[in-house]
Amino acid sequence: MTRPLLIGSGAGFSGDRVDAGLPVVREIARQGGGVIIYETIGERTLALGQSAYQRDPSTGYEPLLEQYLEPVLAEALAGGVAIVGNFGCANPVAAARSIGALVDRLGLSRPRIAVVEGDDILPDFDPQAALSWEQDDALPLPPGGLLSANAYTGAQGIADALRSGAQIVVTGRVADPALALGPLVAHHGWDWMDHDLIAAGTLAGHLLECGSQVSGGYFADPGCKNVPGMAEIGFPIGSIATDGTLDLFKPPATGGCITRATVSEQLLYEVHDPTAYVTPDVVLDLTGVRLEEIGVDRVRVTGARGHPPPSHLKVTVGYEGHWFGEAEISYAGPGCTGRARLAAETLEQRLCMRALPLLGRRVDIVGINSSFGDDAGNYMRGHPDPVVPEVRVRLAVRTETRESADAAMQELLALYCCGPAGGGGVRTHVARRVETRSCLYPRHLVEERVSFVGPEGLGVCS
Repeated sequence: MTRPLLIGSGAGFSGDRVDAGLPVVREIARQGGGVIIYETIGERTLALGQSAYQRDPSTGYEPLLEQYLEPVLAEALAGGVAIVGNFGCANPVAAARSIGALVDRLGLSRPRIAVVEGDDILPDFDPQAALSWEQDDALPLPPGGLLSANAYTGAQGIADALRSGAQIVVTGRVADPALALGPLVAHHGWDWMDHDLIAAGTLAGHLLECGSQVSGGYFADPGCKNVPGMAEIGFPIGSIATDGTLDLFKPPATGGCITRATVSEQLLYEVHDPTAYVTPDVVLDLTGVRLEEIGVDRVRVTGARGHPPPSHLKVTVGYEGHWFGEAEISYAGPGCTGRARLAAETLEQRLCMRALPLLGRRVDIVGINSSFGDDAGNYMRGHPDPVVPEVRVRLAVRTETRESADAAMQELLALYCCGPAGGGGVRTHVARRVETRSCLYPRHLVEERVSFVGPEGLGVCS
Protein backbone atom coordinates (compact mmCIF):
# COMPACT_ATOMS: atom_id res chain seq x y z
CA MET A 1 0.00 0.00 0.00
CA THR A 2 1.40 3.40 -0.99
CA ARG A 3 1.56 6.26 1.46
CA PRO A 4 -1.12 8.96 1.22
CA LEU A 5 -0.41 11.58 -1.42
CA LEU A 6 -0.37 15.22 -0.38
CA ILE A 7 -1.91 17.59 -2.94
CA GLY A 8 -2.14 21.31 -2.24
CA SER A 9 -3.71 24.20 -4.09
CA GLY A 10 -1.61 27.10 -5.36
CA ALA A 11 -4.37 28.99 -7.21
CA GLY A 12 -8.09 28.62 -7.77
CA PHE A 13 -8.52 30.93 -10.75
CA SER A 14 -6.58 33.26 -13.03
CA GLY A 15 -5.88 36.31 -10.90
CA ASP A 16 -5.67 34.48 -7.57
CA ARG A 17 -3.08 35.48 -4.98
CA VAL A 18 0.43 34.92 -6.28
CA ASP A 19 1.99 34.31 -2.83
CA ALA A 20 -0.48 31.70 -1.59
CA GLY A 21 1.46 28.70 -2.89
CA LEU A 22 4.62 29.11 -0.82
CA PRO A 23 3.18 28.01 2.58
CA VAL A 24 1.53 25.08 0.80
CA VAL A 25 4.79 23.97 -0.85
CA ARG A 26 6.71 24.29 2.40
CA GLU A 27 4.21 22.18 4.33
CA ILE A 28 4.06 19.47 1.65
CA ALA A 29 7.87 19.39 1.45
CA ARG A 30 8.11 19.19 5.25
CA GLN A 31 5.89 16.12 5.18
CA GLY A 32 7.93 14.35 2.52
CA GLY A 33 6.75 15.74 -0.81
CA GLY A 34 3.70 15.59 -3.02
CA VAL A 35 2.01 17.85 -5.57
CA ILE A 36 0.81 21.46 -5.83
CA ILE A 37 -1.87 22.21 -8.40
CA TYR A 38 -2.69 25.51 -10.10
CA GLU A 39 -6.21 25.89 -11.52
CA THR A 40 -6.16 29.09 -13.58
CA ILE A 41 -8.48 28.50 -16.51
CA GLY A 42 -12.18 28.96 -17.22
CA GLU A 43 -14.35 29.90 -20.16
CA ARG A 44 -13.54 33.58 -19.58
CA THR A 45 -9.79 33.07 -19.25
CA LEU A 46 -9.69 30.66 -22.17
CA ALA A 47 -11.39 33.26 -24.35
CA LEU A 48 -8.87 35.86 -23.20
CA GLY A 49 -6.04 33.43 -23.88
CA GLN A 50 -7.32 32.68 -27.36
CA SER A 51 -7.66 36.41 -28.05
CA ALA A 52 -4.09 37.03 -26.89
CA TYR A 53 -2.83 34.11 -29.00
CA GLN A 54 -4.54 35.53 -32.09
CA ARG A 55 -2.65 38.79 -31.58
CA ASP A 56 0.69 37.18 -30.69
CA PRO A 57 1.33 33.40 -31.12
CA SER A 58 4.04 33.52 -28.45
CA THR A 59 1.42 34.33 -25.79
CA GLY A 60 -1.96 32.92 -24.83
CA TYR A 61 -0.95 31.26 -21.55
CA GLU A 62 -1.62 32.39 -17.97
CA PRO A 63 -0.34 35.99 -17.70
CA LEU A 64 0.63 35.55 -14.02
CA LEU A 65 2.53 32.32 -14.66
CA GLU A 66 5.95 33.57 -13.59
CA GLN A 67 4.52 35.40 -10.58
CA TYR A 68 2.87 32.18 -9.40
CA LEU A 69 5.92 29.98 -9.87
CA GLU A 70 8.89 32.18 -9.03
CA PRO A 71 8.21 32.15 -5.24
CA VAL A 72 7.81 28.36 -5.08
CA LEU A 73 9.95 26.88 -7.83
CA ALA A 74 13.23 26.34 -5.99
CA GLU A 75 11.64 24.95 -2.83
CA ALA A 76 9.21 22.75 -4.77
CA LEU A 77 11.95 21.13 -6.83
CA ALA A 78 14.21 20.68 -3.81
CA GLY A 79 11.39 19.34 -1.64
CA GLY A 80 9.97 16.77 -4.03
CA VAL A 81 6.81 18.75 -4.78
CA ALA A 82 5.61 18.28 -8.36
CA ILE A 83 3.81 21.20 -10.00
CA VAL A 84 0.70 20.55 -12.10
CA GLY A 85 -1.25 23.41 -13.67
CA ASN A 86 -3.62 24.21 -16.50
CA PHE A 87 -1.85 27.55 -16.86
CA GLY A 88 -1.06 26.60 -20.44
CA CYS A 89 -4.50 27.96 -21.39
CA ALA A 90 -4.47 28.50 -25.18
CA ASN A 91 -0.72 27.87 -25.60
CA PRO A 92 0.68 25.14 -23.29
CA VAL A 93 3.98 24.78 -25.18
CA ALA A 94 4.75 28.50 -24.82
CA ALA A 95 3.90 28.26 -21.12
CA ALA A 96 6.31 25.36 -20.66
CA ARG A 97 9.07 27.26 -22.46
CA SER A 98 8.39 30.27 -20.23
CA ILE A 99 8.84 28.04 -17.18
CA GLY A 100 12.11 26.76 -18.63
CA ALA A 101 13.32 30.32 -19.08
CA LEU A 102 12.32 31.11 -15.49
CA VAL A 103 14.28 28.09 -14.25
CA ASP A 104 17.33 29.30 -16.15
CA ARG A 105 16.95 32.84 -14.83
CA LEU A 106 16.79 31.55 -11.26
CA GLY A 107 19.89 29.44 -11.82
CA LEU A 108 18.14 26.13 -11.03
CA SER A 109 18.81 22.74 -12.55
CA ARG A 110 16.44 22.02 -15.42
CA PRO A 111 13.48 19.89 -14.26
CA ARG A 112 11.52 17.59 -16.55
CA ILE A 113 8.72 19.77 -17.89
CA ALA A 114 5.85 17.94 -19.58
CA VAL A 115 3.16 19.39 -21.80
CA VAL A 116 -0.25 17.74 -22.11
CA GLU A 117 -1.99 18.71 -25.35
CA GLY A 118 -4.99 17.47 -27.27
CA ASP A 119 -7.68 19.72 -25.87
CA ASP A 120 -7.27 22.05 -28.88
CA ILE A 121 -9.38 20.24 -31.47
CA LEU A 122 -9.89 23.19 -33.83
CA PRO A 123 -7.90 21.72 -36.76
CA ASP A 124 -10.15 18.64 -36.91
CA PHE A 125 -13.33 20.04 -35.37
CA ASP A 126 -16.46 18.80 -37.15
CA PRO A 127 -19.56 20.78 -36.12
CA GLN A 128 -21.74 18.04 -37.60
CA ALA A 129 -20.43 15.59 -34.98
CA ALA A 130 -21.30 17.86 -32.08
CA LEU A 131 -24.34 17.54 -29.86
CA SER A 132 -26.12 20.45 -28.19
CA TRP A 133 -25.13 21.64 -24.73
CA GLU A 134 -28.01 22.87 -22.56
CA GLN A 135 -29.54 25.86 -24.41
CA ASP A 136 -26.48 27.03 -26.32
CA ASP A 137 -27.86 25.79 -29.64
CA ALA A 138 -30.81 28.18 -29.21
CA LEU A 139 -28.49 31.19 -29.17
CA PRO A 140 -27.68 32.98 -32.43
CA LEU A 141 -24.26 32.23 -33.83
CA PRO A 142 -21.70 35.01 -33.29
CA PRO A 143 -20.94 37.14 -36.34
CA GLY A 144 -17.30 36.21 -36.89
CA GLY A 145 -15.41 33.10 -37.81
CA LEU A 146 -14.40 30.15 -35.69
CA LEU A 147 -11.37 30.95 -33.53
CA SER A 148 -11.01 27.98 -31.20
CA ALA A 149 -12.43 24.68 -30.04
CA ASN A 150 -11.18 23.25 -26.76
CA ALA A 151 -12.34 20.00 -25.20
CA TYR A 152 -12.48 19.37 -21.48
CA THR A 153 -10.05 16.47 -21.32
CA GLY A 154 -9.41 14.21 -18.35
CA ALA A 155 -6.56 13.12 -16.12
CA GLN A 156 -4.92 10.45 -18.31
CA GLY A 157 -2.28 12.74 -19.83
CA ILE A 158 -1.29 14.17 -16.44
CA ALA A 159 -0.93 10.69 -14.98
CA ASP A 160 1.17 9.55 -17.96
CA ALA A 161 3.43 12.59 -17.68
CA LEU A 162 4.09 12.05 -13.97
CA ARG A 163 4.73 8.34 -14.51
CA SER A 164 7.30 9.35 -17.12
CA GLY A 165 9.19 11.41 -14.55
CA ALA A 166 7.73 14.88 -15.06
CA GLN A 167 8.38 17.33 -12.22
CA ILE A 168 6.24 20.05 -13.81
CA VAL A 169 3.15 19.34 -15.92
CA VAL A 170 1.55 22.05 -18.05
CA THR A 171 -1.89 21.50 -19.55
CA GLY A 172 -4.51 23.38 -21.48
CA ARG A 173 -8.26 22.91 -20.96
CA VAL A 174 -8.35 19.81 -18.77
CA ALA A 175 -11.33 19.45 -16.45
CA ASP A 176 -10.56 21.09 -13.11
CA PRO A 177 -10.65 17.93 -10.92
CA ALA A 178 -8.25 16.17 -13.30
CA LEU A 179 -5.40 18.27 -11.89
CA ALA A 180 -5.60 16.21 -8.69
CA LEU A 181 -6.90 12.95 -10.14
CA GLY A 182 -3.94 12.55 -12.52
CA PRO A 183 -1.33 12.65 -9.71
CA LEU A 184 -3.45 10.27 -7.62
CA VAL A 185 -3.70 7.69 -10.39
CA ALA A 186 0.05 7.97 -11.02
CA HIS A 187 0.92 7.70 -7.31
CA HIS A 188 -1.52 5.03 -6.14
CA GLY A 189 -1.70 3.06 -9.37
CA TRP A 190 -5.49 3.16 -9.43
CA ASP A 191 -7.34 1.29 -12.16
CA TRP A 192 -9.31 3.61 -14.43
CA MET A 193 -12.13 1.06 -14.34
CA ASP A 194 -12.43 1.27 -10.54
CA HIS A 195 -15.04 3.99 -10.74
CA ASP A 196 -15.36 4.48 -6.98
CA LEU A 197 -11.64 5.25 -6.62
CA ILE A 198 -11.66 7.50 -9.67
CA ALA A 199 -14.69 9.22 -8.15
CA ALA A 200 -12.83 9.69 -4.85
CA GLY A 201 -9.91 11.30 -6.68
CA THR A 202 -12.28 13.48 -8.68
CA LEU A 203 -13.98 14.58 -5.46
CA ALA A 204 -10.59 15.49 -3.99
CA GLY A 205 -9.86 17.56 -7.08
CA HIS A 206 -13.27 19.22 -6.93
CA LEU A 207 -12.67 20.31 -3.33
CA LEU A 208 -9.09 21.47 -3.89
CA GLU A 209 -9.26 23.15 -7.29
CA CYS A 210 -10.93 26.39 -6.17
CA GLY A 211 -8.18 27.21 -3.71
CA SER A 212 -9.25 29.14 -0.65
CA GLN A 213 -12.97 28.60 -1.23
CA VAL A 214 -12.71 25.43 0.88
CA SER A 215 -10.71 27.21 3.60
CA GLY A 216 -12.99 30.17 4.15
CA GLY A 217 -12.65 32.33 1.05
CA TYR A 218 -15.99 33.06 -0.63
CA PHE A 219 -17.55 31.56 2.52
CA ALA A 220 -17.01 34.51 4.84
CA ASP A 221 -20.02 36.64 5.81
CA PRO A 222 -19.28 38.82 8.87
CA GLY A 223 -21.66 38.26 11.75
CA CYS A 224 -23.03 35.12 10.11
CA LYS A 225 -20.04 33.08 8.98
CA ASN A 226 -16.93 34.59 10.50
CA VAL A 227 -13.55 33.64 9.05
CA PRO A 228 -10.29 34.73 10.73
CA GLY A 229 -7.19 36.00 8.96
CA MET A 230 -8.63 36.60 5.49
CA ALA A 231 -5.56 38.61 4.45
CA GLU A 232 -3.35 35.53 4.90
CA ILE A 233 -5.84 32.78 4.25
CA GLY A 234 -4.26 29.35 3.95
CA PHE A 235 -4.89 27.43 0.74
CA PRO A 236 -5.98 23.81 1.29
CA ILE A 237 -3.93 20.64 1.28
CA GLY A 238 -5.43 17.19 0.89
CA SER A 239 -3.96 13.94 2.13
CA ILE A 240 -5.47 11.21 -0.03
CA ALA A 241 -5.05 7.57 0.97
CA THR A 242 -4.98 4.55 -1.31
CA ASP A 243 -8.63 3.81 -0.53
CA GLY A 244 -9.62 7.34 -1.53
CA THR A 245 -10.10 8.76 1.98
CA LEU A 246 -9.40 12.49 1.89
CA ASP A 247 -8.22 14.57 4.85
CA LEU A 248 -8.37 18.31 4.19
CA PHE A 249 -6.21 20.77 6.15
CA LYS A 250 -4.20 23.95 5.62
CA PRO A 251 -0.65 25.09 6.35
CA PRO A 252 0.02 26.01 9.99
CA ALA A 253 0.01 29.67 11.04
CA THR A 254 -2.22 30.71 8.13
CA GLY A 255 -5.63 32.35 8.21
CA GLY A 256 -8.98 30.99 7.20
CA CYS A 257 -10.67 27.86 8.47
CA ILE A 258 -11.53 24.38 7.24
CA THR A 259 -14.75 23.11 8.77
CA ARG A 260 -17.65 20.90 7.86
CA ALA A 261 -19.51 24.03 6.74
CA THR A 262 -16.77 25.37 4.43
CA VAL A 263 -16.29 21.94 2.87
CA SER A 264 -20.05 21.48 2.43
CA GLU A 265 -20.34 24.71 0.46
CA GLN A 266 -17.46 23.79 -1.84
CA LEU A 267 -18.80 20.26 -2.19
CA LEU A 268 -21.96 21.61 -3.84
CA TYR A 269 -20.22 24.36 -5.81
CA GLU A 270 -20.94 24.19 -9.56
CA VAL A 271 -22.84 20.91 -9.16
CA HIS A 272 -26.12 20.68 -11.08
CA ASP A 273 -27.03 17.13 -10.08
CA PRO A 274 -25.47 15.67 -6.90
CA THR A 275 -26.22 12.16 -8.17
CA ALA A 276 -24.37 12.74 -11.45
CA TYR A 277 -21.54 15.27 -11.48
CA VAL A 278 -20.25 14.57 -14.98
CA THR A 279 -16.50 14.76 -15.62
CA PRO A 280 -14.38 13.29 -18.44
CA ASP A 281 -13.06 10.53 -16.16
CA VAL A 282 -16.11 9.48 -14.17
CA VAL A 283 -19.68 10.42 -13.29
CA LEU A 284 -19.45 11.30 -9.61
CA ASP A 285 -22.30 10.54 -7.19
CA LEU A 286 -22.07 12.85 -4.16
CA THR A 287 -25.15 11.66 -2.31
CA GLY A 288 -23.23 9.25 -0.05
CA VAL A 289 -20.38 11.62 0.79
CA ARG A 290 -19.68 11.99 4.51
CA LEU A 291 -17.83 14.88 6.16
CA GLU A 292 -16.26 14.54 9.60
CA GLU A 293 -14.31 17.12 11.57
CA ILE A 294 -11.36 15.15 12.92
CA GLY A 295 -9.46 18.08 14.40
CA VAL A 296 -9.05 21.84 14.27
CA ASP A 297 -9.09 22.88 10.60
CA ARG A 298 -9.15 19.26 9.54
CA VAL A 299 -12.05 17.51 7.79
CA ARG A 300 -12.23 13.91 6.55
CA VAL A 301 -14.17 13.22 3.34
CA THR A 302 -15.35 9.73 2.37
CA GLY A 303 -18.18 8.04 0.51
CA ALA A 304 -17.72 9.06 -3.12
CA ARG A 305 -19.27 6.71 -5.64
CA GLY A 306 -18.64 6.60 -9.37
CA HIS A 307 -20.22 5.50 -12.62
CA PRO A 308 -18.64 5.04 -16.07
CA PRO A 309 -17.44 8.19 -17.82
CA PRO A 310 -19.54 9.83 -20.54
CA SER A 311 -19.24 9.03 -24.23
CA HIS A 312 -18.95 12.74 -25.09
CA LEU A 313 -16.78 15.58 -23.78
CA LYS A 314 -17.77 19.17 -23.30
CA VAL A 315 -16.17 21.53 -25.82
CA THR A 316 -15.94 25.31 -25.61
CA VAL A 317 -16.03 26.86 -29.08
CA GLY A 318 -14.80 30.42 -29.57
CA TYR A 319 -15.90 32.81 -32.31
CA GLU A 320 -14.85 36.30 -33.27
CA GLY A 321 -17.60 38.38 -31.75
CA HIS A 322 -18.98 41.89 -31.72
CA TRP A 323 -17.36 44.95 -30.20
CA PHE A 324 -18.03 45.62 -26.55
CA GLY A 325 -17.90 49.04 -24.92
CA GLU A 326 -18.17 49.86 -21.24
CA ALA A 327 -18.02 53.22 -19.46
CA GLU A 328 -18.73 54.45 -15.92
CA ILE A 329 -19.11 57.74 -14.03
CA SER A 330 -19.66 58.37 -10.29
CA TYR A 331 -22.04 60.62 -8.36
CA ALA A 332 -21.74 61.14 -4.61
CA GLY A 333 -23.25 63.08 -1.72
CA PRO A 334 -26.77 64.40 -1.12
CA GLY A 335 -29.11 63.73 -4.02
CA CYS A 336 -26.64 61.46 -5.81
CA THR A 337 -29.31 58.90 -6.73
CA GLY A 338 -31.48 61.52 -8.42
CA ARG A 339 -28.52 62.94 -10.28
CA ALA A 340 -27.46 59.45 -11.36
CA ARG A 341 -30.98 58.73 -12.60
CA LEU A 342 -30.93 61.99 -14.59
CA ALA A 343 -27.52 61.04 -16.02
CA ALA A 344 -28.87 57.65 -17.10
CA GLU A 345 -31.94 59.21 -18.72
CA THR A 346 -29.81 61.81 -20.49
CA LEU A 347 -27.49 59.10 -21.75
CA GLU A 348 -30.38 57.04 -23.12
CA GLN A 349 -31.81 60.11 -24.90
CA ARG A 350 -28.45 61.02 -26.43
CA LEU A 351 -27.90 57.50 -27.76
CA CYS A 352 -31.32 57.66 -29.41
CA MET A 353 -30.76 61.17 -30.77
CA ARG A 354 -27.52 60.13 -32.44
CA ALA A 355 -29.14 56.97 -33.80
CA LEU A 356 -26.01 54.97 -33.07
CA PRO A 357 -26.25 51.47 -34.59
CA LEU A 358 -26.13 49.58 -31.28
CA LEU A 359 -26.97 45.88 -31.23
CA GLY A 360 -27.63 46.05 -27.52
CA ARG A 361 -27.18 48.40 -24.61
CA ARG A 362 -27.63 48.50 -20.87
CA VAL A 363 -27.52 51.39 -18.41
CA ASP A 364 -27.11 50.52 -14.72
CA ILE A 365 -26.90 52.57 -11.58
CA VAL A 366 -24.41 50.54 -9.59
CA GLY A 367 -25.52 50.42 -5.97
CA ILE A 368 -29.19 50.60 -6.94
CA ASN A 369 -30.15 48.35 -9.84
CA SER A 370 -27.05 46.74 -11.38
CA SER A 371 -27.76 43.30 -9.88
CA PHE A 372 -31.55 43.20 -9.92
CA GLY A 373 -32.53 45.42 -12.84
CA ASP A 374 -33.13 44.20 -16.38
CA ASP A 375 -31.60 45.49 -19.60
CA ALA A 376 -34.34 48.12 -19.84
CA GLY A 377 -33.62 49.44 -16.35
CA ASN A 378 -37.13 48.56 -15.17
CA TYR A 379 -36.11 47.99 -11.56
CA MET A 380 -35.74 51.75 -11.03
CA ARG A 381 -39.06 52.68 -12.61
CA GLY A 382 -41.77 53.13 -10.01
CA HIS A 383 -39.36 52.89 -7.08
CA PRO A 384 -38.53 55.87 -4.84
CA ASP A 385 -34.92 57.01 -4.87
CA PRO A 386 -33.10 55.32 -1.97
CA VAL A 387 -30.78 57.35 0.21
CA VAL A 388 -27.21 56.16 -0.43
CA PRO A 389 -23.87 57.98 -0.13
CA GLU A 390 -22.63 57.29 -3.65
CA VAL A 391 -23.54 55.50 -6.88
CA ARG A 392 -21.96 54.83 -10.24
CA VAL A 393 -23.64 54.99 -13.64
CA ARG A 394 -22.51 52.26 -16.04
CA LEU A 395 -23.14 52.03 -19.77
CA ALA A 396 -22.47 48.83 -21.71
CA VAL A 397 -23.00 48.45 -25.46
CA ARG A 398 -22.57 45.79 -28.13
CA THR A 399 -21.85 46.95 -31.67
CA GLU A 400 -20.68 45.72 -35.05
CA THR A 401 -17.89 48.28 -35.33
CA ARG A 402 -15.38 49.86 -32.99
CA GLU A 403 -16.42 53.30 -34.21
CA SER A 404 -19.97 52.81 -32.90
CA ALA A 405 -18.70 51.59 -29.53
CA ASP A 406 -16.30 54.55 -29.26
CA ALA A 407 -19.12 56.98 -30.06
CA ALA A 408 -21.30 55.55 -27.29
CA MET A 409 -18.42 55.79 -24.83
CA GLN A 410 -17.90 59.43 -25.80
CA GLU A 411 -21.49 60.20 -24.84
CA LEU A 412 -20.86 59.05 -21.27
CA LEU A 413 -17.61 61.03 -21.16
CA ALA A 414 -19.56 64.13 -22.19
CA LEU A 415 -21.58 63.87 -18.97
CA TYR A 416 -18.62 65.51 -17.22
CA CYS A 417 -19.97 68.92 -18.28
CA CYS A 418 -23.22 68.15 -20.13
CA GLY A 419 -24.67 66.01 -17.36
CA PRO A 420 -25.83 66.54 -13.79
CA ALA A 421 -23.64 68.15 -11.17
CA GLY A 422 -20.77 66.35 -9.54
CA GLY A 423 -19.98 63.58 -12.01
CA GLY A 424 -16.42 62.25 -11.93
CA GLY A 425 -14.12 59.28 -12.18
CA VAL A 426 -14.94 58.32 -15.77
CA ARG A 427 -13.52 55.04 -17.01
CA THR A 428 -14.01 53.67 -20.54
CA HIS A 429 -13.04 50.43 -22.25
CA VAL A 430 -13.63 49.10 -25.78
CA ALA A 431 -12.57 45.67 -27.01
CA ARG A 432 -13.41 43.00 -29.58
CA ARG A 433 -15.13 40.09 -27.91
CA VAL A 434 -14.44 36.40 -28.20
CA GLU A 435 -17.88 34.85 -27.90
CA THR A 436 -18.20 31.25 -26.78
CA ARG A 437 -20.67 28.44 -27.23
CA SER A 438 -20.53 24.96 -25.75
CA CYS A 439 -21.30 21.56 -27.23
CA LEU A 440 -20.73 17.86 -26.60
CA TYR A 441 -18.20 16.07 -28.79
CA PRO A 442 -17.44 12.34 -29.21
CA ARG A 443 -14.54 11.51 -26.91
CA HIS A 444 -13.00 9.09 -29.41
CA LEU A 445 -12.30 12.13 -31.63
CA VAL A 446 -10.19 13.76 -28.88
CA GLU A 447 -6.70 12.40 -28.30
CA GLU A 448 -4.30 13.64 -25.62
CA ARG A 449 -0.57 13.92 -26.30
CA VAL A 450 2.26 14.19 -23.79
CA SER A 451 5.66 15.66 -24.66
CA PHE A 452 8.61 17.09 -22.80
CA VAL A 453 10.11 20.53 -23.28
CA GLY A 454 13.82 20.98 -22.83
CA PRO A 455 16.58 23.26 -24.07
CA GLU A 456 16.61 21.26 -27.29
CA GLY A 457 12.90 21.68 -27.92
CA LEU A 458 9.87 19.39 -27.80
CA GLY A 459 10.21 15.64 -27.42
CA VAL A 460 7.61 12.90 -27.26
CA CYS A 461 6.74 11.17 -24.01
CA SER A 462 8.49 7.85 -23.64
